[in-house]
Amino acid sequence: MFINRLILVSLPMALMACVAPVMPPEGPLPIENACNALELQDLVGQPASRLETIRFAGPVRIIQPGMAVTMDYLPNRLNIYIDDREVIAAVKCG
Repeated sequence: MFINRLILVSLPMALMACVAPVMPPEGPLPIENACNALELQDLVGQPASRLETIRFAGPVRIIQPGMAVTMDYLPNRLNIYIDDREVIAAVKCG
């Protein structure tokens, strides 16, 4: 009786080990680049003054050090992070 229960309980675990893991698709998901941040990665490391010469198609937040920002996530909004040396540190969607 105990052996039957042991087999019954361990059988599902043994079968789960045979299932191949689902791999995520290669490359960024479409929502990750909804704001075209991947195309703007060349801005990273450039002076923040460079942003004065660029027109952006969608909503943009330029985030300075210590600046308060809302925590809402908008996939089509471009967030540009400036460091304390007035250099573009990161360009991300959100």
